[in-house]
Amino acid sequence: MIGRVLLVSNRLPVKVRMEQGRVALESSVGGLATGLLRTHREANGVWIGWPGDVSRLDATQRAVLQTRLEADRYAPVHLTATEVLRYYEGLANGVIWPLFHNMPSRMPLESRDWSAYHAANVRFADEIVRAWRPGDIVWIHDYHLLLVPALLRERLPTARIGLFLHIPFPPSETFRILPWREAILDGMLGADLVGFHTFADQQNFLSAVLRVLGLEPEIDRLTVQGREVRAGVFPIGVDFTAFDEGPADPAVASELSGGRRRREALLLGVDRLDYTKGIPRRLLAFERLLERHPRWRGKVRLLQIGVPSREGVAAYREMRRQVDELVGRINGEWSTVGWVPIQILHRAYGNAELRALYRAADVMVVTPLRDGMNLVAKEFVASRRDELGVLVLSEFAGAAAEMQEALVVNPYDIDGVADALDRALSLPREEQGERMRALRARIRARDGRAWASSFGEALAAASPPAACPLLTVEGIDRLAEELASEPSLGVLCDYDGTLVPLAATPGAAAPDGPLLALLASLAARPGVDLHIVSGRDREALERWVGSLPVFLHAEHGAWYREPGGAWEGVSAELGPWRATVLHTMNTFCARIPGTLVEEKEAGVAWHYRRADASSGAAGALELRHHLRAVLANAPVEVLAGNKVLEVRPQGVHKGLAVQRALRRRPDARLVALGDDRTDEDLFLALPPDGLAVAVGDHTADAGCRVSDVAAVRRLLAGIADANATSPSASSAGCAARSLPAG
Repeated sequence: MIGRVLLVSNRLPVKVRMEQGRVALESSVGGLATGLLRTHREANGVWIGWPGDVSRLDATQRAVLQTRLEADRYAPVHLTATEVLRYYEGLANGVIWPLFHNMPSRMPLESRDWSAYHAANVRFADEIVRAWRPGDIVWIHDYHLLLVPALLRERLPTARIGLFLHIPFPPSETFRILPWREAILDGMLGADLVGFHTFADQQNFLSAVLRVLGLEPEIDRLTVQGREVRAGVFPIGVDFTAFDEGPADPAVASELSGGRRRREALLLGVDRLDYTKGIPRRLLAFERLLERHPRWRGKVRLLQIGVPSREGVAAYREMRRQVDELVGRINGEWSTVGWVPIQILHRAYGNAELRALYRAADVMVVTPLRDGMNLVAKEFVASRRDELGVLVLSEFAGAAAEMQEALVVNPYDIDGVADALDRALSLPREEQGERMRALRARIRARDGRAWASSFGEALAAASPPAACPLLTVEGIDRLAEELASEPSLGVLCDYDGTLVPLAATPGAAAPDGPLLALLASLAARPGVDLHIVSGRDREALERWVGSLPVFLHAEHGAWYREPGGAWEGVSAELGPWRATVLHTMNTFCARIPGTLVEEKEAGVAWHYRRADASSGAAGALELRHHLRAVLANAPVEVLAGNKVLEVRPQGVHKGLAVQRALRRRPDARLVALGDDRTDEDLFLALPPDGLAVAVGDHTADAGCRVSDVAAVRRLLAGIADANATSPSASSAGCAARSLPAG
């Protein structure tokens, strides 16, 4: 990574404990902590997070703790017990965790903890703002802090912000269950880069943004409030060297050797006691192995490590009870005097102990029902220097996308998992070696450091926050006064989405009375030429605004007329391509409900504003690719607008309106307003002293941006009514374009 990095996570990578009355810090174990510690050291940044419960420390001990944390560049966010109960256990783990793991039935019937979640996210954002310096990169982690990116963007608009989600992102149909779905997505989209473990998670996120917010992705990118947001795939890795070369705990290794002497094969499971990990089904699959394959009775043992987790949440307490009951029943039914089939241990293990377990196991069983990645599978592979052992892996773990040499199973298929365990126990050593060598080579190359580096490089390379500021009401008024002071002014306005809100059908966007009065007032102002530059056909413009003293440019500039004059057309070849386009667009209309074709004199447009969001966007993408292929040699171009796809002759674009405006008034200052990609031609054609004003979320290289149609009308009304004295353009928050005339 380049520059200083502020790492932000729910917990700091250290635990606070007392040793003989003195404050001590103990390093945490886990994928996030180990994966980011190197980044923290090398980037000379700050790690922001909750240090744990320090309520029992007195004032002196708290001061000592603060000094120790600051020395290691840790910035604590202190939370009360009530805040942790509601924000962490209530909303984050009680609602978001099960929903994102596609288990909405695990959600409570009602949750009142949203306000606590929001308040905690504000607390984290406050700490980031205190620590941030210009040039810093902010990297926020996981589902506890999904609102922080947007909260931070409001206060640090130029900051480079990354967000990584370490759990799955659910299908949009599941995500939409969440009552606060819009707020969660808005929060995440405050980042410049949102990272996921798998392609499926990335696509689920983009689908949710489309279905919930109506924002159309462009492959892996979105336009959000004038910024570009990228959604990327970055599978996390482990510290391969630590597990490959690190020593194994001799006590654990010695204890496991007893089973070797009895010639018992060892199946190993290492999981938090979480309902997503599939432990009950794993136990049933092991029992089915004993039922269907009697030769393994007395010769195989399942050692299940069940690390206690979130015991304050009722669902987790119930999970432990269920697991203990299953183990008791299976052992009671199948045990003999000299053999107990299942051993379960409820405690956490350190890395040295885990290495001993991994190296002793004949089969590693990783069968979560849903998991973001699951680093246990990768730790097992990294530990196997002997290049032996077999990994049985759930297809619903993110790791399965990278670890196809494992025996990949459906954890819901009890018989299938039992058969996979039988195959794993029977796999020849030669095949074990082939599979393990391939897995180790891949896990070594994609370790934790490579993961952190790849995300950091992508974030550093992401498009910088837009230099195009969103004008406040005061900024709009100041800009209006400044433009009104120009002795000669040309105002070039797009129509749909700029002067009137976007309508579901092309014919439903007629101007209202206040707009007509506003345009008449502006056009009547001395020294002002008002141009309406639209993709609409000339009949519509003539019908709606033809009686006003304004200059009209129809079909993106293909047609033009001065106030009260006759229409003039651009010479354009309308060849056989038109029939091909009409046939293709009508075919797509038949396939996708809510779409329609608009025929114009020069071009043809396919509208999908009334279509279902996802099917409309998918159809537009497919239609665009198809048209570009079949029209490759035709003198036309395919243009994507706001919920519309248009084919128009080459050489016809809105920039022609700028040329016409300057021919009429060479000394005029020009200001252009538009809301989508078709208006970029208008902006690019402006002279160096011209001003481009983007409307809405449009990402064009504009001098400034206004939020919506109402803001545009306020600006135009200010020009029509303002006095002739005003502050400079810079005080209004806008900058003239530095582009040559097009």
